[in-house]
Amino acid sequence: MTELCDLSAIDARRRIGAKEISPVELLESCIARIEAVNGSVNAIVAWDFERALIEAKQAEQEVMAGAELGPLHGLPVAIKDLEVTAGLTTTWGSLLYKDNVPDEDQRSVSEIRYAGGIVFAKTNTPEFGAGANTTNRVYGATGNPFGPKLTCGGSSGGSAVALAAGMVPLASGSDYGGSLRIPAGFCGVVGFRPSPGIVPNETRSVGLNPYSVLGPMARSVADASLLLGIIADSDARDPFSRGFDPALLDPLPDIDLSVLKVAVSEDLGVAPVAGAIRKVFRERLASFAHVFAATEDRDPDYDENLHEAFEIIRATNFVAQHRKRLETQRELLGPNVIDNTERGLKYSAADVAWANAEQTRYYRNYLELMREFDVLISPTNGISPFPHDQLYMDEIDGEKMPTYMRWLAPCYALTMATPAVCSLPCGVDHLGMPFGIQISGPNGSDRFVLAVAHALERVLAQNPATARPVPDLNALKGS
Repeated sequence: MTELCDLSAIDARRRIGAKEISPVELLESCIARIEAVNGSVNAIVAWDFERALIEAKQAEQEVMAGAELGPLHGLPVAIKDLEVTAGLTTTWGSLLYKDNVPDEDQRSVSEIRYAGGIVFAKTNTPEFGAGANTTNRVYGATGNPFGPKLTCGGSSGGSAVALAAGMVPLASGSDYGGSLRIPAGFCGVVGFRPSPGIVPNETRSVGLNPYSVLGPMARSVADASLLLGIIADSDARDPFSRGFDPALLDPLPDIDLSVLKVAVSEDLGVAPVAGAIRKVFRERLASFAHVFAATEDRDPDYDENLHEAFEIIRATNFVAQHRKRLETQRELLGPNVIDNTERGLKYSAADVAWANAEQTRYYRNYLELMREFDVLISPTNGISPFPHDQLYMDEIDGEKMPTYMRWLAPCYALTMATPAVCSLPCGVDHLGMPFGIQISGPNGSDRFVLAVAHALERVLAQNPATARPVPDLNALKGS
């Protein structure tokens, strides 16, 4: 029998409003699931159950009194430990902040509370979000719910695992080179990377950085869309912020997939993708391609310079954020932060100018492709999850990866076009681990991309080979 913590966010909120379930009962179910399985995967790393139960009882009283209820009223929400939470430990996965308890929420968190969400737990992340393997020296590693000794991806790994294991109905995340999408793909949940400015972020060290975005994670596209509508807004503190679209608060519209022309790419023309994953992608595509008007194998007009351009831009942002820390507190920093910051210090102004010009070219080339097609579908990850005690994948099909970031290219190559992207579960791979696909569209097409993903999700759910996989909770409880 389905436990309350396994309900979708939308169903749980509907049942709370109809007085069929209590916010207290829902929260207690989430806490019980956390206590049962979190010890096996280490997804939830900080919490305040006592305060949350007080808030849940207040939410219950408001329901019974007939008060006006927010869209998230009574729903427990977990927050990635890169977002600032009042009264709840916020470490950024760094020893520098291992005892940090902020006094105020950042904007995205305050929006969740204002909408009635109960912010009660923080999810694990690599130090300052650097790296797609969720491990740090404060809390240790987070394991994949389908194999706890394997990586869950990152940097929103804790959120993905908490969702997959039914610890929470909603969780927040963020994405630069794939931090929402990679763990969503590895854990069988939904991660949505919005266009820059849809979800304002007033905390970035470099305001003029369109690559780092906040976004929602959930077990379904509809639930992810619900959370997006809450954290989306207009905020002058983010220079990319745009006027809020009230339609983001509405249920997703029905999209007729049979009229869509879809571009399909195994590797975006530049990403390393294991042969076994290519085969899985082709098999999955063959099972659902018939629902579209047409599918065509097409890569964006990318080239090998994309990798260097991405690394230059990313590294210079690390210099802005971490140079002083590197100079004064190096011993407290992890290898990924050190590597990226030192890499950035070696680049010249000419290197940065070249990288920005290349990124602009890739952005425009992606737009050219999207003038011919409605969306692009590609694999979320180029490999299956690897052991989490291995910091990164250093070899794919016998090819050595030149940097620790190269295996992330199926995601970061899309980042260079700053598109809207949804990672959608699509069954399991050749090793029985979750397999995900990315549905992407041009910057600003967020609502359309979500609607397409929502429609395709319903198609995939009808086929056991493409339906969202669910971890063995009994195995997690017993490990």
